[in-house]
Amino acid sequence: MGRIIKWLIYLALIGFIGLVAYAYVGEYFGADFAPPQTEIRQPVELDAR
Repeated sequence: MGRIIKWLIYLALIGFIGLVAYAYVGEYFGADFAPPQTEIRQPVELDAR
């Protein structure tokens, strides 16, 4: 049982390191993580008396 937990921890650590590496190097492979930059305007009615 201890071996399975140990391997799961190793696998989770390798996955986390891979995800962080992809976040830093992903833009060189065509991945764009930036949100679209568009301005949105909506009128707001305040009901104050």
